[in-house]
Amino acid sequence: MKNRRDFLKKFSVGLAAPGLFGFAPHRTIQKNLQIDHTLQGEPFWDQIRGSFPLSKDRIYLNNGTFGPAPFPVQRAMEESLLQINTTGEYGSTQPEREKLAAFLGIKTEELSLTHNTTEGINIMAWGIALNPGDEVILTTHDHVGNALPWLNRAKLHGIVLKPFTPASTQAENLDRIKSLVSPKTKVIAIPHVTCTTGLVFPVKDIAEYARNQGILTAIDGAHGAGCLDLNLDALGCDFYAGCCHKWLLGPSGTGFLYVREAMLDRLQPFHVGGGSDSGWDLFSNPPVMLGYAASAHRFDYGTQSTTLMKGVSAAIAFHDEIGTGKVESRIRELNHYLYEGLSQFKNQLEILSPKEDASRICMVSFRPKAISFQEVGTNLAKSGFRIRQVPEGQVDAIRISTHIYNSKHEIDLLVEALPNALG
Repeated sequence: MKNRRDFLKKFSVGLAAPGLFGFAPHRTIQKNLQIDHTLQGEPFWDQIRGSFPLSKDRIYLNNGTFGPAPFPVQRAMEESLLQINTTGEYGSTQPEREKLAAFLGIKTEELSLTHNTTEGINIMAWGIALNPGDEVILTTHDHVGNALPWLNRAKLHGIVLKPFTPASTQAENLDRIKSLVSPKTKVIAIPHVTCTTGLVFPVKDIAEYARNQGILTAIDGAHGAGCLDLNLDALGCDFYAGCCHKWLLGPSGTGFLYVREAMLDRLQPFHVGGGSDSGWDLFSNPPVMLGYAASAHRFDYGTQSTTLMKGVSAAIAFHDEIGTGKVESRIRELNHYLYEGLSQFKNQLEILSPKEDASRICMVSFRPKAISFQEVGTNLAKSGFRIRQVPEGQVDAIRISTHIYNSKHEIDLLVEALPNALG
């Protein structure tokens, strides 16, 4: 009973002072982002950091899993919820679809709204016409969200998967893909950026090669939007599945699927509903569905969350206000700074991310030499760092991912903490 009373006493104090239990105190959600573009270097990015509610009690270095939304995104969703629940009108997501399409450099008709990257990958994996024995090229470093849909298709339909282990340069990776291609190859289904080591594939070159060979490209783009200054039309791939809750800094439960206009009829919809069709009739004899919508809307259906998509639009406006090119440059700058900082521990760890700048952008992974990666992960967590442990692809590493809310000072603190974490 005494322990229970002590707990309740502490809990009640925690409610009055949330910071004592690790919760950041409530802050007023800013409606509009006012950026002083006359600031340069770290002072410029310090002001951007002020737009995030992230607690300063620890250092968040796991954007590759989840990108915390800035205040303007939260405000947009709060206002949308209030509007919907005040009026009873949930509106339309078409304006948000148009904004997201423009951000990605594609036509609105080429964009399907999904809930996450995996949903888009499933649409690709099941919608492409494949026969038993047809081959699909993957990597051994695929995220479960790309691996399982294709493994499931192979299990049920007898297609053949040909995974390869990524090399350390873009030229080598293009060559490895070419070496796997055979007359039976139908799809190249690789990540744009691997979740394991942050390796960037030369998708534009791969897509051009594949197109000349009559092979489809279905890209796992979980780490593309909001990280790279992305233009999917210029990238040249046929299909690209992505999400809005990582580098785009939008809300969870939002994603997209890009279907190149010329490829619409090469991807069969299997799940349909309101908005997927060009007309239907249950009174005709026999009842009939006339056809599919003349856009990628055929792949999404039913009620969409206006509130979540308002958050996506606010995230896009946030990136646009900063400048998408400037965001990518900052991500690359921090990544290079981190890579250089980790390089001084060559006797204690092995950097697994590629040294080539073109093959790296937002994440660096390393494997400790003397102790397990799990132990290092635990030690870093105890020291106040949020990182990700990477068992995928037998990598067995620690992954550090940085975004525009991070600073070089935070990376310095990580580097200072590493000797103790590494034992």
